[in-house]
Amino acid sequence: MIQYIEGQADWSKVRIGISAARWNAAITNEMVEGALSALKGRGVLEKNITVVRCPGSYELPLSCKQLLDNLEVDGVIALGVVIRGDTFHFDIVCDAVNRGIMELNLMYNKPVAFGVLTTDTAEQAVQRAGMDKGDKGAEAALALCEMIALGRKMKNIGN
Repeated sequence: MIQYIEGQADWSKVRIGISAARWNAAITNEMVEGALSALKGRGVLEKNITVVRCPGSYELPLSCKQLLDNLEVDGVIALGVVIRGDTFHFDIVCDAVNRGIMELNLMYNKPVAFGVLTTDTAEQAVQRAGMDKGDKGAEAALALCEMIALGRKMKNIGN
């Protein structure tokens, strides 16, 4: 028989870190608000949420690592925006951020949610940061919550 596993958590005891890039702050600010709203809606207490700002998306992996190293968080949300320009810089930054965040997930065995918009235009980023096309800050927060709950359930299997 196949065993299907879904997790649950006492959200009032879960501690979350959010690292948001200051670059494209008008967009990332909206993403932070979406993430906060989703976390509070899930039951995470404000006192258990820490928000830090880093210069840009490229710095997100280190900022997230510092949250994991220095605070007792159950998971971290990385929020940023990278908008394609006329140079190869877009590809370099997107690849570095993606790899860095993925490596943190595996290194710490704690979820680091990827809430980094990679768009062709500023208009696309604005649409995705708000309710027009998905509220990506909230989506990242909900994905993080799901992974925290799943991780807790997996630890208890067989105990």
